[in-house]
Amino acid sequence: MTTAPTQPDTTKKRVEVTRADLRLSCPMPGTELWNMHPQVYLPVDADGEATCPYCSTVYVFKG
Repeated sequence: MTTAPTQPDTTKKRVEVTRADLRLSCPMPGTELWNMHPQVYLPVDADGEATCPYCSTVYVFKG
């Protein structure tokens, strides 16, 4: 039995992202439709974090 790859759960308030996730947007691809808001692109600022203005999820860049 195989399972589908797990996508980040943006219902959590803190999500770790890597370089592979860049051009960072919220909601992220693969997020359940019921949890979506308009897509926004988020710059990971100098301290390595970005906060979504819609759902307040904090994205932390882990390189």
